[in-house]
Amino acid sequence: MVLFVSASVSANTLLVVGDSLSAAYGISPEQGWVALLDERLQATDTDYQVINASVSGETTSGGLTRLPALLSQHRPDIVVIELGANDALRGLSVAVIRKNLKSLVEQSLDAGSQVLLIGIRIPPNYGPQYTEAFFNLYAEIADQYAVPRVPFLLENVALDWNLMQSDGHHPNAAAQPLILDNVWPYLEPLLMLGADGT
Repeated sequence: MVLFVSASVSANTLLVVGDSLSAAYGISPEQGWVALLDERLQATDTDYQVINASVSGETTSGGLTRLPALLSQHRPDIVVIELGANDALRGLSVAVIRKNLKSLVEQSLDAGSQVLLIGIRIPPNYGPQYTEAFFNLYAEIADQYAVPRVPFLLENVALDWNLMQSDGHHPNAAAQPLILDNVWPYLEPLLMLGADGT
């Protein structure tokens, strides 16, 4: 695991718990969207420390195993949850993925953190029934817990081969600013809440 922590000492902490899509798989860590987020926050004088606890290959169950220690250690004001893709690519049941994601959200909220849930799509070759059920569970969970949701992390990226690595699954460095732009409109209101201390 590569734990990226911004150099600044800040009053607020943002924790990203994700998989390879947030761990800058196949590119330099400083090129990933989370590192670019930290740069944007520093440029706008937003008082946040960014901690990237994302791990390539991570599953929702793996995230659940690591989350309690991360919450205890960092006491984050915001938790960004970007997990589920690896579960789905392994054909794990949607019911199990839903249960694990709900537990991740619940634990974060119980710790006093705001939560941003990031939605993921998987390739259509897994069948329309499974792929749609998987995609829809993010909206269901976000609605249930009244937390914001990025509809699809790789919107305008996943189908553009110029923005993908040769494996066809992971975005390249050129895609990372676009990914951050997908996240930012849903994250910015939470940042403002945290900065106001409300």
